[in-house]
Amino acid sequence: MSLEIAGSAAQSPWKTAAILIGRLIFAAVFLMAVTFKFIDMGATAGYIAAAGFPFPLFLAWCAALLEIVLVLCFLTGAFFSQAALVAAAYVLFLGFAFHGPSHWAGNQAEFGFFVDHFSFLAGLFFAAVNGPGNVLALRLGRV
Repeated sequence: MSLEIAGSAAQSPWKTAAILIGRLIFAAVFLMAVTFKFIDMGATAGYIAAAGFPFPLFLAWCAALLEIVLVLCFLTGAFFSQAALVAAAYVLFLGFAFHGPSHWAGNQAEFGFFVDHFSFLAGLFFAAVNGPGNVLALRLGRV
């Protein structure tokens, strides 16, 4: 386990900045999601129940815990590629479960929400393949 401040492979300042900003954006998205869950876990459970899932409060807490772990991984770079792949699977599930084709007839905006998940998914796949960068990244797990 090590925290690399200046990686052995030369990395341009632009690439370093882009990677760090990307990691911060990923972390911020999941931090906002978990914050809203903690603000009103009941509302989150209600949303999950409305989608037809059993044990909505349990699932809301599971989602919150997953999102906390993802925030930590994206901020620290620890288990980064694995976290990005888990986040990608989670985002894909959320897109289909809460904004999928069955929702489009009732609200055309749902199609836009659905498509947005794929932009996020693409970024997560790119992050998983390229890793957390050479700066401010804990080296835990495969990168």
